[in-house]
Amino acid sequence: MSTQSGTVDGPAEGGKGPSGLSWFFGALFIVATGYFLYWATGYTNGNYWILLLLATLFGVFMAFNIGGNDVANSFGTSVGAGTLTIRQALAIAAIFEVSGAIIAGGAVTSTIRGGIVDLGGMQVQPLDFVYIMMSALVAAALWLLFATKKGYPVSTTHSIVGAIVGSSITLGILMSGTSDAFSLVQWGKIGQIAISWVLSPVLGGLVSYTLFSQIKKHILSYNEAAEAQLAEIKQEKREHGRRHKEAFERLSEIQKISYTHSLARDVSLASGEDFDPADLESDYYRELHRIDQKRESLKAYRALETWVPLVAAIGAMIISSMVLFKGLKHMDLGLTTLNNYLIMAMIGAGVWMATFIFAKTLKGQSLGRSTFLIFSWMQVFTASGFAFSHGSNDIANAIGPFAAILDVLRTNGIESNVAVPAPAMITFGIALIVGLWFIGKEVIATVGHNLTKIHPASGFSAELSAAGVVMLASTFGLPVSSTHILIGAVLGIGLVNRQTNWGLMKPIALAWVITLPAAGILSAIAFLLLRAIF
Repeated sequence: MSTQSGTVDGPAEGGKGPSGLSWFFGALFIVATGYFLYWATGYTNGNYWILLLLATLFGVFMAFNIGGNDVANSFGTSVGAGTLTIRQALAIAAIFEVSGAIIAGGAVTSTIRGGIVDLGGMQVQPLDFVYIMMSALVAAALWLLFATKKGYPVSTTHSIVGAIVGSSITLGILMSGTSDAFSLVQWGKIGQIAISWVLSPVLGGLVSYTLFSQIKKHILSYNEAAEAQLAEIKQEKREHGRRHKEAFERLSEIQKISYTHSLARDVSLASGEDFDPADLESDYYRELHRIDQKRESLKAYRALETWVPLVAAIGAMIISSMVLFKGLKHMDLGLTTLNNYLIMAMIGAGVWMATFIFAKTLKGQSLGRSTFLIFSWMQVFTASGFAFSHGSNDIANAIGPFAAILDVLRTNGIESNVAVPAPAMITFGIALIVGLWFIGKEVIATVGHNLTKIHPASGFSAELSAAGVVMLASTFGLPVSSTHILIGAVLGIGLVNRQTNWGLMKPIALAWVITLPAAGILSAIAFLLLRAIF
């Protein structure tokens, strides 16, 4: 973990050329995509190899931009707090995002039939369906690239939804006219997305504000006050030693010998098991004992040993619930709801014990550093769980449309549910990480620095609040966006600290609103071009 805050290094810092890691990721990206194309040529109908090539490029381009925007958004608080460097965030993302995508990304993904757009009422030709999905992928990817380079964290789900709506309406207009085309759109669900623009950040902000204000009150402020008192006690001890030295120098030789013997007896007495302060002979050790008692009565590490393990346990249970109920929901593990709750309870108990023991080992160290260190570990745990859940869910924004294309090119038909081949999932997972490395630093800077200053404790609060709201919204079926929730959570931190950059939030909010129509228009243009070319 990083011990320095506010460092966002990227693939080419300070005017230097591409690093060795950049060359590695670039080569990995090209090799993975090339191998997938080789594999997919045999998997699909060889008559459509040009479409396969374009679709693959569009798909991995979309996954690349999801990494640069959505994954960067997820790790922005960790990097901004100084808990992780970009390289460390990259390593965690590589493990947990890709694992989530491959292990729990879902063996089946639904197409757009019955979703935001219902094409069931039209006789859509398989190739037109392919053009719809290809247009959606490239349009959503272009919009995400634009937003990412501006440093605006936007919803990848809203991007792909808007793009699918745009290309579908375009096809509808070409086939049956304007009125019928617009009737294909499930406008109620579009309305839910519009509601999420407000609901998501508000819920994220409220929960984050509540959680961090309590952490700040009972842990951070308590530790700051305790550390200030410890500094005063240390200074008092230093002054006591100085005064004693001056007084000792004024004694005669015989008095010095006598006093030295008293000090020696007090040292022996203080080290005994049956030590009684009343037996001390020297004023020096009597006063020193009083100062030490004052230090002991302060209970400076009480917050670290009581509140922090409790917060860590609750956080572990929330993150584990996110992994169990969202990250692993596509896998048939045979776990009942009771099983999941028991697993959460065991994880919570284990984390409580581990955090309590860790806090005990930090006793005697600087309170400020101890607080930074323990919340850093908690934030890494939170970010890892968030990454696994993100990889298992949001990868569908790229792999879903692409899997539908792949299936059409293989079967020449349109199915409501299609399998996701493992090579595709691996390739797209790699694209996520490559995108984070090459273009993620602007979004990381926005989330980790520019909206408000982040500390490991506040970063942990933002991530945990976002995870909690995502789970709560899933339970009640509320239309929310995890991206918008996390931004709202960061704003909640800024409100507690009274240092929110509202000027930056204005273009971000505008980008949220523009996402649907911008992706839709780009997709409509791409659809017309593809239909004209092929």
